[in-house]
Amino acid sequence: MLECVVNISEGRDAGALALLAQACGACLLDLHADGDHHRAVLTMAGDDEVVEGAVRDLARTAVSLLDLSGHSGVHPRFGVLDVVPWVALEGWPVRDATAGTSGAERAQEARDRFALWASVELDLPVFLYGPERSLPQLRREAWWGLVPDAGPHAPHPSAGSVAVGCRPLMVAYNLWLGGRDLARARSIAAVIRSPAVRALGFGLDGHVQVSCNLVQPFSVGPEQVRDQVARWADIERCELVGLVPDDVLRAIPERRWPELDLAPERTIEHRLAARDK
Repeated sequence: MLECVVNISEGRDAGALALLAQACGACLLDLHADGDHHRAVLTMAGDDEVVEGAVRDLARTAVSLLDLSGHSGVHPRFGVLDVVPWVALEGWPVRDATAGTSGAERAQEARDRFALWASVELDLPVFLYGPERSLPQLRREAWWGLVPDAGPHAPHPSAGSVAVGCRPLMVAYNLWLGGRDLARARSIAAVIRSPAVRALGFGLDGHVQVSCNLVQPFSVGPEQVRDQVARWADIERCELVGLVPDDVLRAIPERRWPELDLAPERTIEHRLAARDK
């Protein structure tokens, strides 16, 4: 099975979001939209060929529908079709297949097929991440000495460029802090950053947020990062972006699930089972 968690630079227009969701077909497990970030995260999963076709349909829709030239949002972005990460899954509860050679090859091959297709069919400059470089490294270096791996060597006039990657399972997680001290949010993000946690501090319409990617969620999950941030700031609320693997949820005491914005219905496994009934 392949999972693809596509990040689109649109989080405000309900009509556009509905069209993007429709393009995903039955592969869509979850759509999370954020107006402040002006971003949507669409989680798709299923048999390899089916998911690859659905992601192409979503990409076509995003590039034809959206225009980056008028975009404003706090989250950094490459283009309207912003980040397209591929994850190879196996087992139940799901686990990364990328730990083994065949799984790593499957995810990377899906990444490379999509990258070539997007560069040719959509005329997008494509930057790759995964074995070659990390996504944070790509954000720092793209267009600043690093040329696209495929496609034109100038941004698409309305769609910008796209980052296409392969990676293990990850959990996206936001912590909304009390007060409005952006410098504090950024300093906390810097403190909690580690090989297992990527973090940025954002100012959002009267609030501040520490936005995290938990890149080793089976060892450092939402509970640990929430408690770490709580050492330096009051937390107004927690926010899961997208879905969480069931094993990550079950490692946390059930009494803490509501506080952490977690529930069995928010797991990859629950959404797959509900879809396949």
